[in-house]
Amino acid sequence: MNRPPICVRISRAALHHNLAVIRRTAPQSKVMAVIKANAYGHGLIETARALAAADALAVARLDEAVMLREAGVQSPLVLLEGVATAEQLTEAAARNLELVVHDPSQLALLQESASTAGLVVWLKADTGMNRLGFRAEGFRTALAQLRAMPAPPREIRALTHLARAEEVDVDMTSQQISRFTALTHQARILVTSIGNSAGIFGWEAARSAWVRPGLALYGVSPFAASRQRPDLLPAMSFLTTVITVRKVPRGETVGYGAAWRAERDSRIAVLAAGYGDGVPRSLPNGAPVLIHAQRVAVVGRVSMDMLAVDVTDAPDVRVGDAAELWGTGLPVEEVADWAATIAYDLLCGVRGRVPHLYD
Repeated sequence: MNRPPICVRISRAALHHNLAVIRRTAPQSKVMAVIKANAYGHGLIETARALAAADALAVARLDEAVMLREAGVQSPLVLLEGVATAEQLTEAAARNLELVVHDPSQLALLQESASTAGLVVWLKADTGMNRLGFRAEGFRTALAQLRAMPAPPREIRALTHLARAEEVDVDMTSQQISRFTALTHQARILVTSIGNSAGIFGWEAARSAWVRPGLALYGVSPFAASRQRPDLLPAMSFLTTVITVRKVPRGETVGYGAAWRAERDSRIAVLAAGYGDGVPRSLPNGAPVLIHAQRVAVVGRVSMDMLAVDVTDAPDVRVGDAAELWGTGLPVEEVADWAATIAYDLLCGVRGRVPHLYD
């Protein structure tokens, strides 16, 4: 075996390909690659290095940015949640980070600091998400305060976030884009960012000066399965190993709670992966797993370290065989549907004890 019994394989080639697809789709836009939350489970530092060709990288929190800087990553780095204290602001300035400003308390920190002159600030407008950012009047006030500082930021840019961009038949995205465009035009802000992954592929008007792909970088479609997926390649394959194959007679059950009962004499393979590794416990009977490029079905409840699959119709399955939980042969979006969740949840949920291998 050339890999650990359980691992995720990350394809750098797929990351490069997906970045190229985004550039072709939004050729006039710079790309801010979103690598927060451990790069959606793909590994923060290695993913940052793989995406060094992006125009900037974005993380949610200061500790993520510090890890990147200490690892030698020199790309422009944007803090999507900004800073919360004067000490964080001082460190962000020392680390040459770009800050999103979305709350009056952050404006107050900037006004009280002597470290603002070299900063790039992204002023966030709330155009309908109702999560972070200033609504229109507050945005204008905040911008005026930034511009009036004794040592104003080196550059003031603007961004907003789309709430329903994956729903291409819903008008809310057009309304958000129109509000943001009018607001930034009136404010004479030329450098703006609108499009997330769904915005990039679904809404031409969201391809402003900067786009902010997250999910699409990792090869996952931001749209529902019924919509034609963009030309993306999955970057993560979650792989495990068959650790035993056993016969289960008709009428007997498998796993905790006797949640599955054999309707025929069956062969059951047990895999070295469970919810302690990031396999969702909510995966029901019938959810697919791939062995020898053949789909087999989950049976019984997912355990902490193991899950069982029915290989009665896959007679070649043996101990030591590889199984794919999701990846190049089994889309993570499909597995997420079975688990009644979203692909983000599965990717970010891979546990730290699972080795990451980079191709």
